[in-house]
Amino acid sequence: MRDAYEPPLRVLFALSFRPFHVEPRNIVEDDAQERVSAEAAVLSSRVHYYGRLTASSDRLLAPPDHVIPSPEDIYIYSPLGTAFKVQGGDSTVKNPSIVTIFAIWNTMMGTSILSIPWGIKQAGFTLGIIIIVLMGLLTLYCCYRVLKSTKSIPYVDTSDWEFPDVCKYYFGAFGKWSSLVFSLVSLIGAMVVYWVLMSNFLFNTGKFIYNYVHNVSTSDTFGTNGTDRVICPYPDVDPDRNSSILLYYVSENSTGHVFDLWWSKTNTIPFYLIVLLLPLLNFRSASFFARFTFLGTISVLYLIFLVTYKTIRLGFHLEFHWFDSSKFFVPEFRSLFAQLSGVLTLAFFIHNCIITLMKNNKHQENNVRDLSLAYLLVGLTYLYVGVLIFASFPSPPLFKECIEPNFLDNFPSNDILVFIARTFLLFQMTTVYPLLGYLVRVQLMGQIFGDHYPGFFHVFFLNILVVGAGVLTARFYPNIGSIIRYSGAICGLALVFVLPSLIHMVSLRRRGELRWPSALFHGFLILLGVANLFGQFFM
Repeated sequence: MRDAYEPPLRVLFALSFRPFHVEPRNIVEDDAQERVSAEAAVLSSRVHYYGRLTASSDRLLAPPDHVIPSPEDIYIYSPLGTAFKVQGGDSTVKNPSIVTIFAIWNTMMGTSILSIPWGIKQAGFTLGIIIIVLMGLLTLYCCYRVLKSTKSIPYVDTSDWEFPDVCKYYFGAFGKWSSLVFSLVSLIGAMVVYWVLMSNFLFNTGKFIYNYVHNVSTSDTFGTNGTDRVICPYPDVDPDRNSSILLYYVSENSTGHVFDLWWSKTNTIPFYLIVLLLPLLNFRSASFFARFTFLGTISVLYLIFLVTYKTIRLGFHLEFHWFDSSKFFVPEFRSLFAQLSGVLTLAFFIHNCIITLMKNNKHQENNVRDLSLAYLLVGLTYLYVGVLIFASFPSPPLFKECIEPNFLDNFPSNDILVFIARTFLLFQMTTVYPLLGYLVRVQLMGQIFGDHYPGFFHVFFLNILVVGAGVLTARFYPNIGSIIRYSGAICGLALVFVLPSLIHMVSLRRRGELRWPSALFHGFLILLGVANLFGQFFM
């Protein structure tokens, strides 16, 4: 185990020929009243005394614990006669459990929450609830295995390791690059979904403002009446094929008005976003956009409020048909359940950054408990939103099949509460999108060139590829449910099911502790990941 006082020792012995105690007037600090304590001056002479007794590589005569200055009394001397206070190190502020739990919840809550009601419709109401619970438990266990993976490596300091480092330790360069590639799949998939959603939200926001300014009353061809209207954008629904794209183009381009010509959800809006977002991706640092991450929490809380309010206003509309379809309802068990499992793989995905998040937990012994509580909170949030939207969807007169991959599309553009939700989400995604692009650049450029910003043209070319993928998808296939389930199943195959299970089995085998029940269970997890991926294409 690393000595708890090792970092201060390295600093002190590296500076053994420079005093760490200087006059108060020379301290560089924002606070003009900063002073060096008298005790620090005494400790300075003691440390210099020990420094003359032994070399920095000899630990026999190292200063004892009571001689080591406290972090607030350690300074780095400058030849200019100033001293800078040492920041970080062991004095880094740790988070209590409640902060850690909500940090995981906030990180995991993403665009997938908009597709949960659609996923429940694809699987059936009863089977959908069962799958959400089971997928939550499976992904929690695999995340637990990732968290414990660094602890199973003997004789190596893994305190600053991430999961790709663990993969490299067990599987060499193949493990490192495979984890990197699948991590990039999840990030780029999220960026594509963001582009589709931003096009959607910008279109509806602009349409709301245009209709309000010009006093235009909208009338949807198929929807409910009353103040809390629910619409079915594509009433000709066939559950066995994706005909929504064709119907989408018909409804989008059938008006012929000038505004509709230049303000189209697929033909123009995805290209307008290039002007706004492409320059933001070329920033060297994403620290400015990181300041707005709190908007994610506000957006999710507002969505929960919106779902609760709409459910109270609409009431429940449920009938149970276990295996047979009816005109307005779907069976409780459907063969399309793999589409929900694909969405949930990405919805519960936090495996590539869980080690980093848990490092800041104040009580490391509670990591497993806090991780479990965070997953419980995430699962309950998904269940709450998914079940209430599905149950309150007014059937009749509408069909449950009308529930869209983005459930906000089931509300008209002139709904003021939904307009606020779309505006919140649009601004939040505009600030998060450059962060995702920064993570893609750091991971890819850092591995290939050894530099996060090798040059403007390198970064610009990468951003053109990423933005181009988003524009083409928003133009020709704006179905976020399918995008989420495909990217979730692909990245989840490696980072959720295969690599954590394989690493655990290899670790047990090297210690001679692998038994057939464990091998059978983790082999079953790998098969589930493979089946989940194939189910997206064949079900």
